[in-house]
Amino acid sequence: MADRTVLEDADIGVKTDRAVVRDALGVGVAVGLSGFAFGVTSAGGGLTLLQTCALSLLVFTGASQFALVGALAAGGSPFTAAAGAFFLGVRNSFYGLRLSQLLALPRAVRPFAAQWVIDETAAVALAQPTRRTARLGFVVTGLCLYVLWNLTTLLGALGAEAIGDTDAWGLDAAGPAVFLALLAPMLKTGTERAVAALAVLLGLGLLPVLPAGVPVLLAALAAPVVLWADGRRRMGQGDAR
Repeated sequence: MADRTVLEDADIGVKTDRAVVRDALGVGVAVGLSGFAFGVTSAGGGLTLLQTCALSLLVFTGASQFALVGALAAGGSPFTAAAGAFFLGVRNSFYGLRLSQLLALPRAVRPFAAQWVIDETAAVALAQPTRRTARLGFVVTGLCLYVLWNLTTLLGALGAEAIGDTDAWGLDAAGPAVFLALLAPMLKTGTERAVAALAVLLGLGLLPVLPAGVPVLLAALAAPVVLWADGRRRMGQGDAR
């Protein structure tokens, strides 16, 4: 009877690992294929094949990459484009603080693991019940996504060069479309949706009057404004009670 229990527990462990790997691969494949849109957008925005691939290899955070090439394509200065990409990428440092405690990786591996700290790997790892399965989910998601993202970036950039003018094919809209598709599922609360809506209004409203890239930076003010308003509203409700 004891042997049977051990076997059943082992079987449950195998199924758990399979479920983690399945979920991780699902996320990795779904998002990794979006690298094709980035490759097209980047090449269509004037970046070379080498620059496009280097961004995916070294930066490896889709939102920042799309923001950077979008600002450059719109005529923004490299400084404002890089600043916008930087501010979008700052969120990954907060993921890193949480994941460092959860994964507890050896010091020698941490610099390499840091390259994979993004929205998707953090989401899969944090959804796991144990440290072992969190590590498994993080590694599988990171590896799958990194390989696919870079491969499809290369294919997208080569395809953009082959077809010529991406604007004529309407592929200039691929980057913003994918960016919104990645962002939309993350807006789960009313506060998050309010921040997104205000950021869109600020970005679009300031676009005609400010240099390219600057509206994106100023749109970041939406977060503190909405949080301040939400805090005032809560304080008013507390006083009313």
